[in-house]
Amino acid sequence: MLLSSLDPSGHHAVDLADAITLGDTSMSRSELFSAASGLAAALPDAGPVAVCAEPTLETIIAVTGCLLAGVPVVPVPPDSGPAELRHIIADSGATQWIGPTQIDSGLPTIPVDRRPSTSGQLGRPSMDELAMILYTSGTTGAPKGVLLTHRALAAGIDALADAWQWTADDTLVHGLPLFHMHGLVLGVLASLRIGSRVTHTVRPKPAAYAAAPGTMYFGVPTVWSRIAEDEQSARALRRARLLVSGSAALSVPVFERITQLTGIPPIERYGMSETMITLSTRADGERRPGWVGQPLRGVETRLRTEDGQIVAHDGSSIGRLEVRGPMLFDGYLNRPEATAAAWTDDGWFVTGDVATCDPAGFHRIVGRESTDLIKSGGYRIGAGEVEAALLAHPSVAEVAVVGVPDSDLGQRVVAFVVTSETSPGSALGERLIDYVAGDLSRHKRPREVRFVDALPRNAMGKVQKAALAR
Repeated sequence: MLLSSLDPSGHHAVDLADAITLGDTSMSRSELFSAASGLAAALPDAGPVAVCAEPTLETIIAVTGCLLAGVPVVPVPPDSGPAELRHIIADSGATQWIGPTQIDSGLPTIPVDRRPSTSGQLGRPSMDELAMILYTSGTTGAPKGVLLTHRALAAGIDALADAWQWTADDTLVHGLPLFHMHGLVLGVLASLRIGSRVTHTVRPKPAAYAAAPGTMYFGVPTVWSRIAEDEQSARALRRARLLVSGSAALSVPVFERITQLTGIPPIERYGMSETMITLSTRADGERRPGWVGQPLRGVETRLRTEDGQIVAHDGSSIGRLEVRGPMLFDGYLNRPEATAAAWTDDGWFVTGDVATCDPAGFHRIVGRESTDLIKSGGYRIGAGEVEAALLAHPSVAEVAVVGVPDSDLGQRVVAFVVTSETSPGSALGERLIDYVAGDLSRHKRPREVRFVDALPRNAMGKVQKAALAR
């Protein structure tokens, strides 16, 4: 079964009272299993259940109950607007709602009770049954429902446990959203499979991370950037075994600052809702800033050009990243055309990202093919490389590099910069352009620098470049 640590027939030495902690409340595994079993017994049909994924124990009980019952769970962002909510519910075919009754889901609401239930029957759905319909962020249209089976989730979690030496002796701490792969599947369900403790801090604030004892801490780059600026909180994490960053690229200066303050080089990894995690640095291996590591157990990768040629693993040539492995999704719900387009004829998933790989199998993600592979003046330029160069400049706090249409070059490189200087002007822009030209190649320099107060981001901290490139 997927959530194997909840199996009463298993052999767990101690049923810890604080196995699952969210904010200032905790539950043991037996309490979670009892409450989740009661909810599972109350489900009136086998239709998908939409769960408003607020950071509460009720959300964890709801998701667990659905998984035990073999009923697909549909995590819904708590801040979904009416149009997004309607789309997710209609597209998923959800028949029940779990969450605040004041949110107009249009579905019957199932209450969640933390109290022990007398039902106590262990659900044993087939590993090939659908476990979750996880909706994408919708950056290129309406969010798509990603179909993930119990088997895929288990394979992805087990591969991570191998790479990160994650065991029941660990305590995971994070404050990430529970409607996302990173926060829900890796941050909660993985602990319920492996048997480790998990503490959710409600919000991913540096002081909250520092106050929560743990051996592993998960965060997105925005979280680690804030921790890097809070020396006292950062030093408190010296007790940890692993610090894990994901969902977007961690800048080299933040990587180095976290390493300096904690003594622990962060683990970086790469994945998608469709694939779970496929690449990662290892607990017992090299951690190279700017690189997301090697394929996990059972994963294969390849890089190809636009015309299908294999790209050499030389550490500099870039190509379209394609992957395959047992943790990949079964397709997009109600989207046969999108599903077909996502796979090659010989069975590889096309990630939409471009990357480079060195002879040792270490990968560096250049970015999205649609927004981060810039074709300018006959050159192929990776936006991520230019961003990394700019972030090394002391005046640059944040940056996003995009290609915008240009009648002469095809695309010109434009950098959107958040700066620490109070009155940035053209002189600073020219210095930054020259800085990149001197650090990289001249053809990779930004042709224009635009100063902005903030970069547009989604709930997981990813920069929304489509909004900048318009």
